Amino acid sequence: MTDTLRPVETAAPDTASTASDSPQKLKRSIGIVGGTLLTLSCVTPASTLFVVVPDLFSSLGTATALTIAIGSLLCIAVAFCYSELGTLIPSAGGEYAMVSTLAGRLAGWLVFVLSLLVVMIVPPVIAMGTADYLAPIVHLNASLAGAGVMLLATLAGLLDLRANAWITGVFLVLEVIAAAVVAVLGFAHSQRGAGSLVSMQVAGSGGHTDTVTAMLVVSGLAIALFITQGFSTAVYLSEELENPRRNVARTVLATLAISSVIILVPVVAITMGAPDLSALTGGDISTMVTAWSNSAVGTFVSLCVALAIINAGIVMVIQNSRVLFASARDKAWPGPVNKGLSRLGRFGSPWVATLLVGVPGAALCFVNLDTLYGVTGVSVTAMYLLVAVAALLARRGSHAHTPAWRMPLWPAVPVLLIAVLAYILSQQETVYLVWTGGITAVATLYWAFYLRPRRETRWLVSIPEDAQA
Repeated sequence: MTDTLRPVETAAPDTASTASDSPQKLKRSIGIVGGTLLTLSCVTPASTLFVVVPDLFSSLGTATALTIAIGSLLCIAVAFCYSELGTLIPSAGGEYAMVSTLAGRLAGWLVFVLSLLVVMIVPPVIAMGTADYLAPIVHLNASLAGAGVMLLATLAGLLDLRANAWITGVFLVLEVIAAAVVAVLGFAHSQRGAGSLVSMQVAGSGGHTDTVTAMLVVSGLAIALFITQGFSTAVYLSEELENPRRNVARTVLATLAISSVIILVPVVAITMGAPDLSALTGGDISTMVTAWSNSAVGTFVSLCVALAIINAGIVMVIQNSRVLFASARDKAWPGPVNKGLSRLGRFGSPWVATLLVGVPGAALCFVNLDTLYGVTGVSVTAMYLLVAVAALLARRGSHAHTPAWRMPLWPAVPVLLIAVLAYILSQQETVYLVWTGGITAVATLYWAFYLRPRRETRWLVSIPEDAQA
């Protein structure tokens, strides 16, 4: 392609610009442990288990564990693509920096829009679950509680990244304990055997049992991909990870493996331990935990989940502000907007970008939850598809000789992934495809009428100079 990008030192024609005009770089301050803690916290296994998985139980019943397992296997291929591209193009821009460099500016811009949809929607989706799990102590409106969590996460996101790594690490321990308690209780009170995991049954209206079709499982894979989606956070942190060529891939792959186990094992336990099919389809995990134990244990688990949601909010705000920061540094917007979004605060965090992620996120807590789920599932699937396309192009020209982690079974992995993701995308509900497609169309018009005519001064995706060494 003729519209791909070059490293920052050759991307912009104005090479005589002063140091004050050069792209700002984030500080490398965390190692693989801190990066893994932050990334795992963004996956937020416990809050995903308690907030997102119940929706899958309601539509897929006993097929939920199978669907998540298939989604996790697909994510291995996705993680291979992220690991190779994240070490080849270590930028806070994440997906859009990787795709822009390898597949062209328009493709990169569309990935940026899709990633922006995901990073703006996912935090309020998770945050709105806070009220349910604070219910043993206080009854709150779900939208108001979610908005409060988003504002609290925004304040925490303004702090130093190293401090946040340890804060989120403590919260992560609590949520892993909660998931482990659910797993132990579920297995200890098993009502059905392992065969139920492939029985493909869901409670229908009127008390009868319905069969879950293969098409329903395929449709559910978009949400299943969303469940473990947070492992991609490692590439957003690649500018702040020490030795990114090594640690990005390790963080991505380790996070996917750990989060898949933390989520899938309790889902299997819940499927086997639910009192009946109606209780499983209802997806009220807190009630099942209380029935398996007592109210004190149920309250403990609920509070751990509430803390996990707050933890997820903090990490997601950190991640998402880096996306906006990188887009401004790469001149995606009019000059004053770029200047504001690229400002770094006292603790080295992009404070304007952080506020612009957190405050609108609080407002989204008042939007219909089903719509947020649907648009997120479509956006994640489409974004992964474009990343797979970029991975297919990652070994041509000069990129073939750049030091980077290289995936096994290339190019078979990205080719197969593209085919599977395209099929999953075709099976999503029309209304969510229309919403996502409409937003993408508007973004394409912005590209055509603003960015492309100014291609010498706008959308100049940069790679930090130390990453070229």
